[in-house]
Amino acid sequence: MNKTIGMFAHVDAGKTTLAEQLLYHTRSIQNRGRVDDKDAFLDGHDIEKERGITIFADQAVMTYKDNTYTLIDTPGHVDFSSEMERAVQVMDYAIVVVSAVEGVQGHTETVWQLLHKHRVPAFFFINKTDRVGADVQRVYGDIRLNLTPDVCDVTSNDEAGRMSEELIAFIAERDDRLLELYMEEAYDHEVWLHAMKAMMKEHRLFPCAYGSALQDIGIVEFLEQLDTWTLTEYSNQGAFAGRVYKVRHDENGTRITYIKALNGALHVRDEISCGLGVDRATEKVTSIRVYNGHKHQNVDRVEAGQLFAVTGVSAASTGDGLGALQEQAVYDIVPTLTSKVNYPPSLHAKEALRCFRLLDVEDPSLHVIWDEHVQEIHIHVMGVIQLEVLEQVVKERFQMDVTFGPPEILYKETVGSTVTGCGHFEPLGHYAEVHVKLEPAARNSGITFTNACHPDVLTVNYQHVIEQHLMERDHHGLLTGSPVTDLHITLLKGRAHNKHTSGGDFREATYRALRQGLEKADNILLEPYYDVKIKVDIDDMGRVMTDIQKAYGRFDPPEFAGGKAVIAGKVPVAAFMNYSAELASFTQGKGTIQLMFGGYGECHNREEVIAKKAYNKDADPAYTSSSMFCSKGQAYSVPWDEAEQHMHV
Repeated sequence: MNKTIGMFAHVDAGKTTLAEQLLYHTRSIQNRGRVDDKDAFLDGHDIEKERGITIFADQAVMTYKDNTYTLIDTPGHVDFSSEMERAVQVMDYAIVVVSAVEGVQGHTETVWQLLHKHRVPAFFFINKTDRVGADVQRVYGDIRLNLTPDVCDVTSNDEAGRMSEELIAFIAERDDRLLELYMEEAYDHEVWLHAMKAMMKEHRLFPCAYGSALQDIGIVEFLEQLDTWTLTEYSNQGAFAGRVYKVRHDENGTRITYIKALNGALHVRDEISCGLGVDRATEKVTSIRVYNGHKHQNVDRVEAGQLFAVTGVSAASTGDGLGALQEQAVYDIVPTLTSKVNYPPSLHAKEALRCFRLLDVEDPSLHVIWDEHVQEIHIHVMGVIQLEVLEQVVKERFQMDVTFGPPEILYKETVGSTVTGCGHFEPLGHYAEVHVKLEPAARNSGITFTNACHPDVLTVNYQHVIEQHLMERDHHGLLTGSPVTDLHITLLKGRAHNKHTSGGDFREATYRALRQGLEKADNILLEPYYDVKIKVDIDDMGRVMTDIQKAYGRFDPPEFAGGKAVIAGKVPVAAFMNYSAELASFTQGKGTIQLMFGGYGECHNREEVIAKKAYNKDADPAYTSSSMFCSKGQAYSVPWDEAEQHMHV
């Protein structure tokens, strides 16, 4: 049976050490490494060894009692949450490691929300019970209060694996049929074990064990529980289906596409369909690799439930479904900052861009942008630590010395009113005209498209070209030049010329139609918000609520538990991105904070941001709201507010 297990934790909770112990006890490695000694099997990158944290979601294979496990050790630092979320998509089960000293921390809650959303069954392991200040019962209560009341202690089961009286009662409370058996004292181990497995799969029960990964306390028992209570049911019959969860390039520059097989089997030289919509393509698998740490072996065949990598597939992006699975994964964790890449003057801009395009393929959250007008590269990031690591990655892989500008807030724009926009592009020998309707869409819905144009008005192939140009890239808003979002675009009509329409004519007309519509709309500036949850002593509650209000945020009525106040709310990233250090200072490290991306909302200091950005909408080299017409062989430009009078449709 193939099982994929994800390792998750707040940074420094000890998940990599726990992974080392599991690998050692299954004889997958001969010696247990340590993060502090820079020899952990799953932290094999030099950057990870240097910093002592997990940055890349790497995997290792182990076997136990005829089952094959793939462990994926995910990053615990918030700056690398995107890497963690991409790995979640292929998990069968998760192990959430919580420190017996620090308890549930901010990133632990972020992890839990992701696992809950994707319905990934999870175990808890309370680690570091050997440390001074460890309190298992307090942390167990933390988990029940802050994560789930459905956590159950499984450490009191006997050596034969029979459940304790407390666990039997706990399970019986959650199932009417088992409750009847419990009241009749009709305990059958297999019946209750089957019920427990089913409850785990349904996200109704979460086993919790404890011990010390460093001291090898409780690890063998936990491994046995992990094997007993996990179950996967994959089928090798039928068409192949899989999902891409990672893309890398090897030392020779060969693209390696990492896949989880969800159904069927795949062989070397099989053809596989990948990509979405009109971009869907069929490519041939030229090799299949099974990775264990940084080493791999080539195989001829893989089957459902396995994680593997292939060469020969270049059209698939991270999150794409393959074969019979035709869908794209949706990610919740998105960067809220943008930074400029500073590369040496001696380096050609296109060469620097080529390197960052490769990194963008491997980490789509970077969203690499090339500004042709000013010859600048910009990237999206989670924080300063990610930028520091990127500097090292670029130096190591491409021998380039780059730095990054200070991270800035990633603003967006939308419209507050419904308008129509039209664009015409007709220099001599060219012709295209486009009419669209722009409507405000639900917040954080992105850009959506509807085609209401009849084929008698404009042929279907040109309609598809217009849709492609609207959806292929971010479009600049008028206020700050930031990306336009939360917009529903409807294609109303268009016009082509049998002889003169060619190439990029509809791209030009489409961009002008969009821009002309924005000129007429009520434009709104948006900024990213955090969903914030802060837990402090009751004496510090007033200070926190005041700070949130000063930061232009809002909060719900506080909740109280165990002498602590929990304040949850929403606050602009720009005003709160450095608050963690301030909280730690005035609470002497006792306060905890969880910051999760909470979507975009109206900007709290719109005029200040607009003035700082100093964007000139009439001087954007990529966009113009004017239309171009032709008369007597001479092209002429018509400004946006006069264009409609000149349109041909």
